[in-house]
Amino acid sequence: MKNRLEEIRKQKGIKQEELADAMGVSRQTISSLENGRYNPSVILAIKLARYFGMNVEEIFIYEEVQDET
Repeated sequence: MKNRLEEIRKQKGIKQEELADAMGVSRQTISSLENGRYNPSVILAIKLARYFGMNVEEIFIYEEVQDET
């Protein structure tokens, strides 16, 4: 799953530490989300969307993998 979290966070002038504090997670969690190494829980995805006043789908982009069989 891809996301626009880093882009959106930077547009709003928010540091990773600030966002992590607001979400109740570590800065490393925010970093891992931004780098695509971690997919958020549904609750965290919703909290992030509400924080930015957006829909979950505006931040997180789910790309279905095509089966090659």
